[in-house]
Amino acid sequence: MKSETWSQAIRIARWLRRWAERVAALLLLAMFLCFILQIMARYVFNYPLGWTDEASVLFWIWCTLWGAAFVLRERDEVRFDIFYSSASKKTRCVFTVITGIAAILLFAIALPAVISYVTFLKVERSAYLGIRLDYLYSIYVVFSVAAIVRYAALTWRAIRGEPPDIQIGSGSAL
Repeated sequence: MKSETWSQAIRIARWLRRWAERVAALLLLAMFLCFILQIMARYVFNYPLGWTDEASVLFWIWCTLWGAAFVLRERDEVRFDIFYSSASKKTRCVFTVITGIAAILLFAIALPAVISYVTFLKVERSAYLGIRLDYLYSIYVVFSVAAIVRYAALTWRAIRGEPPDIQIGSGSAL
C-alpha cells in the first residue's frame, strides 16, 4: 500500500513537471513571437510597436522565474564547483547543508518584504499593456517560496547523507 501511494505521488510529480515545462515553453514561444512581430513591424512596415517590447520583457521575467522555480533541476544549475567536485561525499553534504540553510534563511527573511513590495505595486500599471505590476511581479513571490522549498528538500537530503544530484567534474576547460 505504501509503495503504491509513493509511486502515485511520483506519477503526479512527473505530470506536474511536464505541465510546468509546457508553460515555460509557451512563455518562451510568446516571447519569440513578440520579438518577431516587433522586427516585422519595425523593419518591414516602418511602424514600431511599443507593446511588443513590454510583452517580451513580461514573458522573459515569467519564463525565467517560472523555469527556475519549477523546471530547473539541480544538475542543470550553473555552479562554481572547483572545491565541491573534489570533496568527498560527506563533505559535499556538509557544503549543501551550509548553503541550503543560508539560502533558506535569506529567502525567508526577504519574503515578507518581497510580498509587501509586490502588493504595493498594485497601484502601478505597465506603460503599454496597462497590466497591474503586482500581477506582473507576483511570479517572484512564487519563485521565492519554491526556492525555500527546494533548498529545504536539498538540505534534508544532505542531512540524511545524500548530496545533490549533480555531475561531478563536468565543467568546461575554458
